[in-house]
Amino acid sequence: MPEATTYLELSEEGGGAHKFYEVSVHGAAVTVRYGRIGAAGQSKTTSFATVAKARAAANRKIDEKVRKGYALAVPGHRQARSVTRRQVVSAPSTARAVAPVLWRFRTGTAAFGIHIDRDRCWVGNQSGDVYTLAHDGEVLARYSLPDGVKCLVADDFWIYAGCDDGTVYDLSSKLPFAAYDIADDVDIFWLDIHEGVLHVSDRQGGLTVIDHEDELKWSRGGRGDHAWMVRRDDAAVYHGHSRGVTAYYPDSSGELWHTPTTGSVLFGWQEADAVYAGTNRKVVQRLSKATGRIEATYACDSVVYSCAAAPDGRYVFAGDYASSIYCFAQDGTRLWKLGTGAGSALSMQYLDEQLFVVTTDGSLACVDASDAAIEAAKAGTVPEAVDIKSAAALPTYAPGAAVETVAAAPSGGVVVECVQEGARLRMRVITSGYRPEWNVQFPRHIRQPGARYVVDELHASSGGFYRVRGEIRRLA
Repeated sequence: MPEATTYLELSEEGGGAHKFYEVSVHGAAVTVRYGRIGAAGQSKTTSFATVAKARAAANRKIDEKVRKGYALAVPGHRQARSVTRRQVVSAPSTARAVAPVLWRFRTGTAAFGIHIDRDRCWVGNQSGDVYTLAHDGEVLARYSLPDGVKCLVADDFWIYAGCDDGTVYDLSSKLPFAAYDIADDVDIFWLDIHEGVLHVSDRQGGLTVIDHEDELKWSRGGRGDHAWMVRRDDAAVYHGHSRGVTAYYPDSSGELWHTPTTGSVLFGWQEADAVYAGTNRKVVQRLSKATGRIEATYACDSVVYSCAAAPDGRYVFAGDYASSIYCFAQDGTRLWKLGTGAGSALSMQYLDEQLFVVTTDGSLACVDASDAAIEAAKAGTVPEAVDIKSAAALPTYAPGAAVETVAAAPSGGVVVECVQEGARLRMRVITSGYRPEWNVQFPRHIRQPGARYVVDELHASSGGFYRVRGEIRRLA
């Protein structure tokens, strides 16, 4: 049992912060637990040389939080704020043939999160499980996150999971860590990350943009509500909602264009020159990024839950509520419609003649989308799908695990230091050859004034800061 525990809360009833912070002293060790009110949160334990030093450290942490507006509270009196979990239904497919599914991995609950790159496949479900698989279906690892996964997005080397608890986790290294913490008055529907800048669309149709230090850049109220689409490139932010798609300048100095779509937008995709909006009026529409003009419409037979495109839009794919997937030519001609055999596709991605879908029954399925395989499927010939099983000894990684401590920086490592700058803790580079005045995007929960860490690599962002790639270790 702890010798002393102090529980604090910061809750702004009109919106904004809704967090707790708990400090417990166990002899010469201090445990800090923090997170959103009503959730279990994350915890970290630090050992000190003496009991006196542990108590002094605990008092400093409490004083720091009180200065920021936290107050003493009783756990359990305030409840967690409500989260909108997407309620989806799925009907049997009306297609006459089943898609040529090569393999299928069942995660257990409905899955919205998907990312496919040259090396791995990622799937995240509503239980907070994220799995990584090889392209042949071999399960490589599992991440256990505190809440349901809304979506998975990639930003160059980095992979992020947006969760229902309002936290965006970086999954790019072995141990996941909280990279962004979204205000409690933002009910997340979807997100995208570009050059380390987070873009969040929400239930009210708003758009919130957060920088690499988890600080608000700008926000705007949307033209509609239920904004299930946000995509970003160098030129604009593309925001899809109940009244269409709106493009904003990245800074955002204003609106670039707005286009009403046929129905409410339920999913969005982008290619180099176009964005694609799947709607509840049974269509996918392609919009010019430059002008917002609708260039093509792809007609499905029921509500569209997801869409994707081959590079430059030569093929366009859609998943509907009736467990079917479609392929269209660039001009809108329907080429085929096939049943998934695994529920409705809630998200999808195309890579090298394969279509990957995640579904209402929690499956990640790999579909052979080559011309030959599709023609054979239409004629009734499909391969026997391989059901992938998780290995019993599958490694599982969760947030909050202790960072490894090393005595010296390994060869080639880059050393960064935590410095106090006003009320904020910043990370700066110590190793020569880097710009010492630039900040380093770094997990906030392990920042301690004066502490030094070694990272595998740093990459310069166009926004004037560095991003960590690889493992993080603390220097003793």
